[in-house]
Amino acid sequence: MLFKNEMLRCYLIGGSQDTHHDPDEFLTKMQAGITAFQYREKGTSTLSKVEILALGQQVRELATKYGVPLFVDDDLELAAAIKANGIHVGQKDQRIEEVLAAVGDQLMVGYSCNTAAQVAHANQLAIDYIGTGPVFPTISKDDAGSALGVAGLAAFVEQSVHPVVAIGGISLDNAGATLTSGCAGLSMISMVLGAEDVAATVKKILELY
Repeated sequence: MLFKNEMLRCYLIGGSQDTHHDPDEFLTKMQAGITAFQYREKGTSTLSKVEILALGQQVRELATKYGVPLFVDDDLELAAAIKANGIHVGQKDQRIEEVLAAVGDQLMVGYSCNTAAQVAHANQLAIDYIGTGPVFPTISKDDAGSALGVAGLAAFVEQSVHPVVAIGGISLDNAGATLTSGCAGLSMISMVLGAEDVAATVKKILELY
């Protein structure tokens, strides 16, 4: 699967730790119109390796059914096992150069960049996009760091040669303002997974473009 900027418009991230330990809860979100999904088991996840693989296979089936590009967070072995379309690498994960060497042109690659130095480094790499944030304060990731604000995000968008997907504290109230930064899309966890009407929330996000 070839990367397209449009994949970043409504980029949902989730795992069992984001759904009150009810993995099936986020699987149904695939049909709501999200443009990409990143399977991420971290933080307070209590799943075993076998359970992570089983859930990943369920995610793969639904992603295929609904035509949703599937990324895996920081796990090349899992990405290969479930035939993911891409992998996302964080600053504290396996070195990005090692990942790029391992995947070649077989997977799309995203990279978290939260400082100007990190963006400068990413500019030298053959990756597909960068994830930048947190734009606003967030409780979804315990290692998210200080909020950049829209102005800070805009500075990174201008600096980056790759499309930028914004993450961190994004809501329907601030999504429009976030897009004024010039970012290619919005990434979210609780905004979608915690919504009473997921389809309506996703529709409102996509209508901002």
